[in-house]
Amino acid sequence: MITEQKYKATVKKSVQMMKRAGIVLTPEERGRLEVADFGLGELEKTGLEILTYVNTNRVCAKELVMFPRQTCPEHRHPTVDGRPGKEETFRCRWGTVYLYVPGEPTARPKARPPAGSEAYYTVQHEICLKPGDQYTLTPDTLHWFQAGPKGAIVSEFSTRSTDEADFFTDIRIKRAPEIGPA
Repeated sequence: MITEQKYKATVKKSVQMMKRAGIVLTPEERGRLEVADFGLGELEKTGLEILTYVNTNRVCAKELVMFPRQTCPEHRHPTVDGRPGKEETFRCRWGTVYLYVPGEPTARPKARPPAGSEAYYTVQHEICLKPGDQYTLTPDTLHWFQAGPKGAIVSEFSTRSTDEADFFTDIRIKRAPEIGPA
């Protein structure tokens, strides 16, 4: 659970990072920023700030804001009601993000799973994305990602997002944020 005070401070920090990256937000968009702490109570280590621009039956577009060394936990987008899971393209807009996918483990990875959660991170092939770089994930591909030392902003373009159906390797994860009193 995240407190309302922490939620508001995180939104403010996210808006500042987006402004620094040259991303213009409307007041309505600022009010829709999602703070995903994944229920672990360690937002600085495991978390993600998300602005969904559009999510229709066919397409989705989001901005993902990540604070320095913040990690989105390992997950995959499975088939839902007979429809293939989400196919997504990540395009780095600002900072650096390290994306991990199946494949030959990287000998000297630039990122590490959050301390105490290492067992829940099973894919170790590193793809480094800097501004202008992009990578496309096919449906049902295990992946996780972590921002570099300055943080990162990543644009996500995908087929319909059904985040509530995502499968996380870590069974402690709660995808929907829970906001409590200050």
